[in-house]
Amino acid sequence: MDKLFDLKDRVIVVTGGLGQIGREFVMELHGRGAKVAVLNRRMPDKAAIADRYPVDSENFGLFKADITRKKELQDALAAVKERWGIPHGLVNNAGIDTQPSAPPEVSGPFEFFPEEVWREVVDINLTGTFLTCQVFGGAMAEAGRGSIVNVGSIYGLLSPIQDIYAYKKEKTGVPFIKPVAYSASKSGLTNLTHYLGTYWAKRGVRVNLLVPSGVGRDTQDAEFVKNYTERMPIGRMARADEYNGAVVFLLADASIYMTGTQLVVDGGWTAW
Repeated sequence: MDKLFDLKDRVIVVTGGLGQIGREFVMELHGRGAKVAVLNRRMPDKAAIADRYPVDSENFGLFKADITRKKELQDALAAVKERWGIPHGLVNNAGIDTQPSAPPEVSGPFEFFPEEVWREVVDINLTGTFLTCQVFGGAMAEAGRGSIVNVGSIYGLLSPIQDIYAYKKEKTGVPFIKPVAYSASKSGLTNLTHYLGTYWAKRGVRVNLLVPSGVGRDTQDAEFVKNYTERMPIGRMARADEYNGAVVFLLADASIYMTGTQLVVDGGWTAW
């Protein structure tokens, strides 16, 4: 394997590793010989996920941690260190979004967007990443090496195109407005990445932001997919595994001189 992309025996922590693209990250990294620690708020039954994850592998581990609770993150770090040592990499993939199928009380006009939903989304998407970087990034800085990949969104760089969702009102009589909390929280990750990329640069820890666009799902509304892909230069939504290469690049020595910036992998969305 090319040394530039070699991750063998590196300890890599992934939050949101049981999600759609999180699973792809986990399996790709594990397949490259990395020791992958998946943080999850609830510990799943191993038998229930054995068909999708290498639960019996010495290089795979599930660790309980709510990313919005610093003490749980500290406990998870201690467990990872005891098993494999100080991590070499961190992928902050955990986050929540509001889908077009969401109820109107959480997807209506900005003027009526619920404060409690705003706080929940920001707490997980932004504060959770901040705390995870504090705990795991701090340990990597003490060790003098490491790479952190924060997972952002095109909606953290640009405002959502609300016209894509206009069909919902025409179809159901109830409008869907892509909510502000997701965009604001993902936008916050951009400057958190700039900040930490410069803060830890001389201590050997690189911090970069992966900016993906939408991933296709079997459950998505056909009209939403049509509207979205008509706006997408590449003409389709991403497959769940199409961000693996970017994550490997950002974690590996191939990106050794890259920190505090964004890698946009969006099918051309932000090029218009």
